[in-house]
Amino acid sequence: MNKEIDLFTIGFTQKKAEQFFEILIKSGVKRVIDTRLNNVSQLAGFAKKQDLEYFLAKIGGIEYMHILDLAPTQDILDAYKKKQITWDSYEEKFNHLISQRQIEKKLSIDLIDKSCLLCSELKPHNCHRRLVAEYLQSKLDKSIKIHHI
Repeated sequence: MNKEIDLFTIGFTQKKAEQFFEILIKSGVKRVIDTRLNNVSQLAGFAKKQDLEYFLAKIGGIEYMHILDLAPTQDILDAYKKKQITWDSYEEKFNHLISQRQIEKKLSIDLIDKSCLLCSELKPHNCHRRLVAEYLQSKLDKSIKIHHI
């Protein structure tokens, strides 16, 4: 019987730092995998790359990784933000992109177990972190349980 793999997703928007870190710690997250294309924006506040890496380690003993292959291209992101394409079109383009990148070959089961995919969107519905999680769930042999926290 395959061990169930827990893969979490979280967005930092509309969360105070205390709430964000408490959610991660209470969920048992061991590693945050940053899926953002741009993780150094001043708008990211406590979630800017260097700050986030420091806070995760100091507050929760949580590892930080940034994997650009899990982010959309600037073209796809801009087209969606500017409403030049619908969410359905974005989803199709992004799924094609991560399939071409063969992300399932770059992430081991051990790496994603108890990891949390990070993006800025508050909810996972229209966010690429959900698409990454679902893609990995469909491509990897192990049973992956997705938790949107």
